[in-house]
Amino acid sequence: MLDLLNYTFFQHAILGSLFASIACGIIGTYIVTRRLVFISGGITHASFGGIGIGLFTGISPILSAAIFAVLSAFGVEWLSKREDMREDSAIAVFWTFGMAIGIIFSFLSPGFAPDLSAFLFGNILTITSTDIWVLIGLSALLVLFFTIFLKPIMYIAFDREFARSQHLPVLFFEYILMMFIALTIVACLRMIGIVLAISLLTLPQMTANLFTQSFKKIIWLSILFGYAGCLGGLCLSYELQVPSGASIIFFSILTYALCKMGKSLYLCIQRRR
Repeated sequence: MLDLLNYTFFQHAILGSLFASIACGIIGTYIVTRRLVFISGGITHASFGGIGIGLFTGISPILSAAIFAVLSAFGVEWLSKREDMREDSAIAVFWTFGMAIGIIFSFLSPGFAPDLSAFLFGNILTITSTDIWVLIGLSALLVLFFTIFLKPIMYIAFDREFARSQHLPVLFFEYILMMFIALTIVACLRMIGIVLAISLLTLPQMTANLFTQSFKKIIWLSILFGYAGCLGGLCLSYELQVPSGASIIFFSILTYALCKMGKSLYLCIQRRR
């Protein structure tokens, strides 16, 4: 296993995992606290439309996915605020529209039919230095934004009405945070794919939430659990020769289950005492 550290693709995987864990740990804490998991799932699948358009037009599928995902995020946010549209209906519109557009344009793209499995399920071993720099830049922006505006973000995440009473620009922050959600999802597509992307934004936070209720501590623990899940998934993928994206999520779920059982056992022992 240690011999793999000599290979560039494995070094890229380790670095990509680190910065993806930082980005997902930060924005994922907002997602879980604000209960935006379903919305994030809709944005994740909507981004597939951008991939299809990118394959059809010949531009970078990741770039077109980022643009499509951000526009979809803004669309979901706008529609869900309207009185004549329920939030789950708005999500369903962009979810299904993105998938439909993606499938249509990917099969209309010139040349051979593209292999969509890389985008659907991901492969962390295929990430490039460009992908790593994108994750580094996104992580830096998230760290800076959350450091400067942590209190307003916490107010909005826990109680939007209280945030409004404090005369905060709630709508502005919501759109900016939706943009960050979309960009984080797209930045992680090569690692774990569209099908599994939302898991990296929620499972580490759920595990962290077992040990603390503090917003700041959940961010730090989410980064730690996220990175541990990525490294564990990589090792599992190597040993079993299975796709890395699924292995990362499986390891993260296993970590959550063990932590949940451990906490339940600890509380049971404490009550008996």
